[in-house]
Amino acid sequence: MVSSWTDAELYRRGCATLVASWAEYARGCEAATVRRLPGVDVAVFARDPERAVYNNALLRRDAPAATALEDLAAAYGAAGVRHFAAWVHDSDEAARVALVARGYTLDTTTRAMGMPLRDLPVPDPGIEVRPVDWPDYLAMADLPPDFLRTADHAALHPLVARDGDGIVAAALAYDHEGDCGIYNVATVPRARRHGFATAVTATQLHHARNRGCETASLQSTPMAERLYAALGFRDLGSFLEYAPPFH
Repeated sequence: MVSSWTDAELYRRGCATLVASWAEYARGCEAATVRRLPGVDVAVFARDPERAVYNNALLRRDAPAATALEDLAAAYGAAGVRHFAAWVHDSDEAARVALVARGYTLDTTTRAMGMPLRDLPVPDPGIEVRPVDWPDYLAMADLPPDFLRTADHAALHPLVARDGDGIVAAALAYDHEGDCGIYNVATVPRARRHGFATAVTATQLHHARNRGCETASLQSTPMAERLYAALGFRDLGSFLEYAPPFH
């Protein structure tokens, strides 16, 4: 096991896991694929309900942006997908300039975060957290019952936190080459600010370490950055998510 991880290594591993998770979702959907093109990885989901969620393209840092943007636009155009997000790291000025020059507009910003699991700083939470059947996860996350219907749900490691008889928080995790990506952390409104999101995320981290993962990664909304930092995640810069013209 590596004794220390640089921020650049954590970012690289997190990006690889993110793209691999898109590929895992695509295996569970009709008319879906992940295209690994020069300078960009493009997740194409041509049919609902996943079409509204997973059409994302991740531009690689320091790759030729002009070619990458032409390729991703062609990939989405061929699939009849008009609404998608082009993700770029905030340090990649050339890609940001190229996106704006082509009429893309900044839509969302999330924080790339990563951490080594060797010295996980948080104890197992005292809140009840357990695996859950896929239909119950979908109900908690307010997703359609046919969402990722034929995916390998066991590979997505859905966990939920309970308050009494009800599910109040949930998260998915996906392992790729020793990194655990944690995704879709959500809490029902009535249970927010009571530690449930922290509990379900911390449990995912402990489970990932027990499965042999060495690092963990995620993308955080501004609201959740302090929560993840308290769990040991490092700030790896921002993902800027651009919408195409006529979005």
